[in-house]
Amino acid sequence: MTEQHPRLPSDLQVVERAVVLQLLRDDHDEQWSRTELETELDDVKPLALSDAIAVLERHGVVVVQGEHVVASRCARRVDELGLVGV
Repeated sequence: MTEQHPRLPSDLQVVERAVVLQLLRDDHDEQWSRTELETELDDVKPLALSDAIAVLERHGVVVVQGEHVVASRCARRVDELGLVGV
């Protein structure tokens, strides 16, 4: 009988989570530049960061405005309800 392991997140999902948590921080403006995200998430490769932002945008989690990224209204509301956690 094989032992079942909980589903582990993919590398991309780990980066997506990191981006969302950065965007929802209380100690920063709501709007983040891609450069700020790259600096804050310095262990994430720029291409992986861009891929994660693109996936999050497609799913309506973030809004991209040129070089800036913000959490969507929906993501902010879910956070306010205490449903976003680590």
